[in-house]
Amino acid sequence: MKLLDKLNFPEDLKKLNENDFKVLSDEIREFLIDSVSKTGGHLASNLGVVELTLSLFKAFNFDEDKIVWDVGHQSYIYKILTGRKDGFKKLRQHNGLSGFPKRNESKYDYFDTGHSSTSISAALGIARARDLNKEKYSVISVIGDGALTGGMALEALNDVGFRKTNLIIILNDNQMSISRNVGGLSRYLNKLRIAPRYNKLKTDIHASLENSDLGKNIAGKISRVKDSIKQLVVPSMLFENMGVKYIGPIDGHDINVMTEVFIKAKEVSGPVIIHVLTQKGKGYALAEESPSKYHAVGKFDLESGELNVSPQNSYSKAFGKALTNLGAEDEKIVAITAAMPEGTGLRCFSQKYKDRFFDVGIAEEHAVTLAAGMASNGLKPVFAVYSTFLQRAFDQVLHDVCIQNLPVVFAIDRAGIVGEDGETHQGINDLSYLSMIPNIHIVTPKCLEEVEVLLKWALNRNAPVAIRYPRGGNIINTLSPIKEVVEGKWEILSEGSKVCIISTGKMVQHAMLAKDILYEKGLNPTIVNATFIKPIDKDLLEKIKKEGYNILTIEDNILKGGLGSAIKNYLSDIDYKGTVRSLGYNDEFIPQGNVDVLYKEYKLDCENISKAVIKLYD
Repeated sequence: MKLLDKLNFPEDLKKLNENDFKVLSDEIREFLIDSVSKTGGHLASNLGVVELTLSLFKAFNFDEDKIVWDVGHQSYIYKILTGRKDGFKKLRQHNGLSGFPKRNESKYDYFDTGHSSTSISAALGIARARDLNKEKYSVISVIGDGALTGGMALEALNDVGFRKTNLIIILNDNQMSISRNVGGLSRYLNKLRIAPRYNKLKTDIHASLENSDLGKNIAGKISRVKDSIKQLVVPSMLFENMGVKYIGPIDGHDINVMTEVFIKAKEVSGPVIIHVLTQKGKGYALAEESPSKYHAVGKFDLESGELNVSPQNSYSKAFGKALTNLGAEDEKIVAITAAMPEGTGLRCFSQKYKDRFFDVGIAEEHAVTLAAGMASNGLKPVFAVYSTFLQRAFDQVLHDVCIQNLPVVFAIDRAGIVGEDGETHQGINDLSYLSMIPNIHIVTPKCLEEVEVLLKWALNRNAPVAIRYPRGGNIINTLSPIKEVVEGKWEILSEGSKVCIISTGKMVQHAMLAKDILYEKGLNPTIVNATFIKPIDKDLLEKIKKEGYNILTIEDNILKGGLGSAIKNYLSDIDYKGTVRSLGYNDEFIPQGNVDVLYKEYKLDCENISKAVIKLYD
């Protein structure tokens, strides 16, 4: 029987010797690769922190000590070592094991995470509560070098250094976020990686001097000039200058070294940051060579590494191709990403127009205001971002873009539910939080072929525009793109009687499938594509009222503040007497699960849409 299968976690970890940990590391990697190949998940990031996680369990007692994993997608080993190994059979599936830390999943998960750069703030809050409660335990934040570029992480570092709260920050440095890290902080960390000579020099000098009384006296005097030595040997002492003691870099795959450093860090008074160097994808050659490809994967073939995905086109690819085409026609067009050139479809644009492409790292707030600055000086910036991450920059959209009515285009990818990543990644709020902001227009393509049409219109509008589109591609291929975009006008796809379905984006395709079911039952509703979520088509709504239709609205968004809400508000103003029903998400967060399973559960699949329409005919 394998060691991994017979140990009682986490209790038995303290009993293992050095060789046992080596065997366990190999077995964990083997288990992870096999499990994720069957379920999909975050692979490369977890393969890189196997030894790091084992060292944490050697040095700390997580029945008392508390840990916060930044983002949390690298917490799979932590889940295994806290007794959740059997749950990996349903990793990221509906009602299964989450791919992120969840307080309601285990007593060992002390804070829910999912977005980047939050762990130092959360851990600092836990540590200050500990101190006020007069408790004694260690608090640890594990943050990646990519996440450290997020402004929130730097704000937290500034705070912890000022108040000198006891906190252990482990900087997991693999030179990657999803794609390779960029920016000044990344360059700074590169310099630190090649400057371990400072730490060795300091250790060697002190070891020599401590052998005599005279040497001890000299060592004391040297402390007065140690900062000067640091400045000579290390390019910049950013962390120490902020009031956080810096240790490192150390080998993130050497369990003995890390354990020794972690144990010593518990005795440090005040905050300490431990710089650990790891290799993303370690132990699986394909992931080592292509860590971005294996960052978050679907099911894949264990031997070949080939991902089990269809080669179909996607909205991300359609957007990237469209922007590249339009970039050839207009040199004022520039593209911005927050560390996701691959995921947002911008790779082609970045290669063709290097001087017009800007990857700002994990810094969505900065990306939006950067775009605003560019727009104020005559450029046409397009910020491509996942829906769930744009909400981090809500104030910048409102304050820096929309108040000034600047021509920034927000290409909002992964809008609606995205599936297995769960609550923290579902893009179901963007219609609601953007609709409340003056000056911005919101449009959504009903099919892949419509992306370029709407993007071209948005780039020529000279005002803020959000283009919202889902993950994946077309469900049906019978829809043609709109021929002409007229501001605030919707598209009637088919004429019918008595009931009008008003849907938007991907839900238009669901409505068309529902129409086929209804047609077999002798029912023929009118189908309207709400190309514009803001402004809505008031003229068409007046016509629908006049002709006496009942209405069903469908959107892949939370109902409060969404398309259906806007339609109902307007109809109430014009004394509409018919019935309006809305399909979307209620006032709740949507859990993880297969997209089709979730659509069925929340009644957004074609079968449930057809049932809702039938009730409106009664």
